[in-house]
Amino acid sequence: GRWFDETFARDKTSKEPDDQLKAERVWTQAQADAIQAKCQGRPGIVTEESKPTTQLSPLLFDLTSLQREGNSRFGYPARRTLQIAQALYEKHKVLTYPRTDSRALPEDYVETVKKVMETLGETQFAPFAGHILKQGWVRPNKRIFNNAKISDHFAITPTQLAPKNLDTDEAKIYDLVTRRFLAVFYPAAEFLVTTRITRVENEPFKSEGKVMMAAGWLAIYGREAQQDDTPMLTRVEANERVATREVEVVPLHTKPPARFTEATLLGAMEGAGKLIEDEELRDAMSAKGLGTPATRAAIIEGLIYEQNVQRVMRDLQATAKGISLITLLRGLSIPELCSPELTGNWEFKLKQMERGELGRTEFMQQIAEMTQAIVAKTKQYESDTVPGDYSLLGTPCPKCSAQIKETYKKYQCTSCDFSLWKIVASRQIDVKEVEELLREKKVGPLQGFKSKMGRPFAALIKLTPEGKAEFDFGQPNGEADVEVDFTHQEALGPCPKCEGQVFENGMHYTCKNATGPAKKCDFRTSKIILQREIERGQITKLLTARKTDLLQKFISKKGRPFSAFLVVGEGGKVGFEFAPRAAAPTTSVGKRRGGIKKPAVSKVKSASEKTPSPPPATGEDIPY
Repeated sequence: GRWFDETFARDKTSKEPDDQLKAERVWTQAQADAIQAKCQGRPGIVTEESKPTTQLSPLLFDLTSLQREGNSRFGYPARRTLQIAQALYEKHKVLTYPRTDSRALPEDYVETVKKVMETLGETQFAPFAGHILKQGWVRPNKRIFNNAKISDHFAITPTQLAPKNLDTDEAKIYDLVTRRFLAVFYPAAEFLVTTRITRVENEPFKSEGKVMMAAGWLAIYGREAQQDDTPMLTRVEANERVATREVEVVPLHTKPPARFTEATLLGAMEGAGKLIEDEELRDAMSAKGLGTPATRAAIIEGLIYEQNVQRVMRDLQATAKGISLITLLRGLSIPELCSPELTGNWEFKLKQMERGELGRTEFMQQIAEMTQAIVAKTKQYESDTVPGDYSLLGTPCPKCSAQIKETYKKYQCTSCDFSLWKIVASRQIDVKEVEELLREKKVGPLQGFKSKMGRPFAALIKLTPEGKAEFDFGQPNGEADVEVDFTHQEALGPCPKCEGQVFENGMHYTCKNATGPAKKCDFRTSKIILQREIERGQITKLLTARKTDLLQKFISKKGRPFSAFLVVGEGGKVGFEFAPRAAAPTTSVGKRRGGIKKPAVSKVKSASEKTPSPPPATGEDIPY
């Protein structure tokens, strides 16, 4: 079990509660060590409580919840899920209208649902649809059939038309909607939850177990048996004395919030009204959020198109341009443009107009006045005078030794004309990186730059004697004529081509004999391969054992992450070796999906071989 503080209680009066404070967390090493010493080897007394609990199925899909599920399950952008659902509605006519914000059905829709179940009885969902009809589970139920929870359109459901000729993506979305539709009529899943408290020297330790008693609606998703992460507990008697085998102190670190995916961002947009402090504005926005189900996908795509946000696999990340925009709005004291309160205020006034308390002319006049005020505020500042929480650098100006300060767009000397741009090739250079650049005359290699074609690349940044920052890609042309002094560097291992020593050199790991006018070797491998930095320790393994550990988080040209070993292949070239793939899942008739395939084997590939995905690493230049 895990120790917990029985006296812990959250401060409900705090406007900004600390989510990191939890009953099971110990914040000092001394307290943890004291509990360990007190309880080590001492007997404990067990008490436990078991109680049944149920879990209802999720509600039917509206567009936003369908987009969130499509993104979570399949990685579809919100726009793509809408396109697929629209095709299933317009072209195939197997789904109802998708651009809805309702998750309920009309109260007179019971008989229609029964007919839909009969249609599904002729498809792969026949066992579930037939069971629902046989048990008589389609009956009036306010959780499902409720006119008060319907606006212009009701929830997304299958129609009375059986699906035919759906492509792979369409079949996936249809399957999501249909299983959710079936699940909502099934009974709740039933569990037995056990909470066990073991007291050792009056210190409480909690263990929890959960056992599925009846699958209910989870059967539709293949959950017939216990498939929960919560472990099953060993049976004990009440107040039984137990031995303490070990008390372990586990050091952990808090994690920053996860980046938004489209699924979590859609949820945040839907619930944005909860962030508003003003009660009237919060109520006005309670049923709306930011955007509508039909426009939220377009809002996200607009942010990406304007390069304020970028997709990185399934994550959405603010770009340097987007961060700069928010810094500008806050610096100009225009918080309404980056707060849901503006939308809440407009929704509140629109409701006033509905009740006849506010006229259209007056509403439009207020919008015009707000716009004029924003423009007037913006005109007060130049780009280098925008207020903000900026830093003063500790490293002096390389030209005049005066102090350098951060501004909205630059790192600017307070005495002379020396300055460095904060955003370079779509990447923001932070204060620590600028400090290193000024101190060491170089920094990097840094990742996250983007070319004019939008392709990511990595590079060193060097400071020239004239005080200008320039990219240094460590290209071989420069190395051919310049003798590099490796005297004070530690060798990483023997060169696989000539047995010379390999050293760190700019953007590459390079053989000593591959530099200077008299070079007699050409071995060099990039420090960053397919957006993954290769650590010195792994290069040493590569040079001495001819193979690295299995390395994670390479990114293919299609933007997909993959794992591989780096190995020294024929001719001393560095390439990928892929781990053998697991056997493909089998269907009910015992055949692998997509037919029978040859078993996967471990392979090594170099740049000369064509690989669809992931692409190979080489002992030569790695394309960024």
